[in-house]
Amino acid sequence: MKRYYFSFIALIFFVIPSFAQQAVTQLVYKQVDTVSLTMDIYYPSSIESGKKYPAMIFFFGGGWNGGSTMQFEPHAKYFSERGLICVLVDYRVKSRQKTSPFESLKDAKSAIRYLRINAEKLKIDANRIIASGGSAGGHLATATAIITKYDEPNEDLSISSKPQVLVLFNPVIDNGPGGYGFERIGMEYKDFSPLHNIQKGAPPTILFLGTEDPLIPVETVQYYKTVMERIGSRCDVHLYEGQKHGFFNYKNTQYYLKTLLEADKFLTSLGYLEGDPTISIEP
Repeated sequence: MKRYYFSFIALIFFVIPSFAQQAVTQLVYKQVDTVSLTMDIYYPSSIESGKKYPAMIFFFGGGWNGGSTMQFEPHAKYFSERGLICVLVDYRVKSRQKTSPFESLKDAKSAIRYLRINAEKLKIDANRIIASGGSAGGHLATATAIITKYDEPNEDLSISSKPQVLVLFNPVIDNGPGGYGFERIGMEYKDFSPLHNIQKGAPPTILFLGTEDPLIPVETVQYYKTVMERIGSRCDVHLYEGQKHGFFNYKNTQYYLKTLLEADKFLTSLGYLEGDPTISIEP
């Protein structure tokens, strides 16, 4: 494995893995009128015959207005090398399809149902699905697990759209008055906002946030953690001093690696990954 070293003022060194050539499959998971919605599936470089693998599905950020699946491509490459089947999902957004956040959530739920319906063919363990995302994509990941409304009426609702684990990067979790997106959500926040719908059985969660995020107050995340733990669900919160919205993205090498490493350790603690991370942060 090639290793590249980047030094910073803090004199910390980061080891970044190089990725082997990976098998990527693109599938259409949903057709809405003339719109074809796709997912890119990244497989581990070595697949055992007859084995099913946990899946990690990523939803990009962009305020339900725009964004690209490319945001989480580095994460998908890393975690697929660690033994997960990783999925980058396209969903409807305002800039491309003139849709609302409600359609975005419907698509997120459809994507997880698609994975479960096709689990055998895709080599996925349907009972071990991790949902992840950043900002509005973090909302979608959380909402698939917590929100009970906003399903496509023509889908088989006996197939669950709920993931077993959440990995969230500065997620939009409060859509109520004073929260993000209220001007678009309105009074439907009571059914749409994760913070207002936490119930017993919510999946174990890890959440990353910069303390200077202008969109998501630290107090909101701390309250979310308190409520999650009150109902008996694990909620690990990692705060990064002075960091703003989107601090975790690949271009911000230092914090991309820090959050990636913590996510790896979290998933290992739940039995979704085995062995040591293939990145390290060395003093």
